[in-house]
Amino acid sequence: MTIRKVAIRLLMTSAFLCALAVTVFAITGLRVEHFVKKTSQSVTSVKAEELSPITLEEFEDWDQKYPSMMVKATGYTAGVESTGKRPNHPQYGITYSGVRVKRDLYSTIAADLNVFPIGTVLFIPDYGYGVVADKGGAIKGNSLDLYYETVQDVYKQWGKKELKVYVVKMGNGKLTEEDMNRLNEDKAMQVFRQQYRK
Repeated sequence: MTIRKVAIRLLMTSAFLCALAVTVFAITGLRVEHFVKKTSQSVTSVKAEELSPITLEEFEDWDQKYPSMMVKATGYTAGVESTGKRPNHPQYGITYSGVRVKRDLYSTIAADLNVFPIGTVLFIPDYGYGVVADKGGAIKGNSLDLYYETVQDVYKQWGKKELKVYVVKMGNGKLTEEDMNRLNEDKAMQVFRQQYRK
């Protein structure tokens, strides 16, 4: 075997191993720099719990890629305390757009429809993606209401915050259950989904 053939085989093997590593990191959501740092210290000392999955906040350079806006954000539920509706009401859990409330990778949120039309997709740090599906009587201007399943979740996980949100896509005034399902079932985003589902 000639030196040239050996060099080509080594190059092809290296390219294959790099492609394999990129695939593994993309599927698992592990951070490459964390893995490299730990393995350079000692390959035998790396434990699975030391490798933290990447979060949506770390996934994109939000400030560079999307326009942003300062908002006041509160939480709401489908219950009587937020909507005046009880579980036996025919419209319980149904938003102004007609879709059911949902806390998921892409969750339903309420907004002033003059600022964020129905179907607008926002990225909200510490909450995830919010899709404008509802409006609220007290939601005016740059205010949002973020859906949570229980009042306890609202207080424990959110409360009231003033923060910068990112406009991923402006809505066209329409939103369907199929749209929400398509967003939440996007295969490329499944690595992040467990961060937002119970």
